[in-house]
Amino acid sequence: MTLRSFFYLILCCALYSSCGDDVLPKPEAFLSLTYPQPSYVTTPSECDYRFENNYISKVSFKENCAATVHYPDLDGTLFLTYRKVDNNINTLLRDAQKLTYEHVIKADDIIEEKYINQSQNVYGMFYDVRGNAASQSQFYVTDSVQHFITGSIYFNAKPNYDSIYPAAVYLKNDIRHLMETITWEPKD
Repeated sequence: MTLRSFFYLILCCALYSSCGDDVLPKPEAFLSLTYPQPSYVTTPSECDYRFENNYISKVSFKENCAATVHYPDLDGTLFLTYRKVDNNINTLLRDAQKLTYEHVIKADDIIEEKYINQSQNVYGMFYDVRGNAASQSQFYVTDSVQHFITGSIYFNAKPNYDSIYPAAVYLKNDIRHLMETITWEPKD
């Protein structure tokens, strides 16, 4: 067998073996994310309000009674802002609603859910923001007379709703629980 015949045989084998099924790229896989079952604790505070937060979060208060609820494993933080009501309830409500609707540019939808707890004198609104907005969940609560709190969750990542969706859903439930457990605790 000559060298030329040998290369011809190799070429024929290569062409014959390459005529099989087309090679297709593997489809993108989805992460299987699991989060711990939530367990809530009441956070002590020197401020005029209390709430329950998930044990996996870390809460810190500032001098003005604003608070951060950080979720290290999810790389997200809930920012709480506390304001005293002083004949400015309409301004506070307008500002809280404006903050939420600033996300309408990137959001696919914003779902409003009223919250009323007459026994604790807590009234508010929860916003479920869907789409590539910077914040996926926001809320405000008030007693309409003395106290007003707003809350917004932010992830330390570029907004990509598909990527953060599992964490956003988990935190949405936590935020709703936190909002629903706020009580006013006046300091003497």
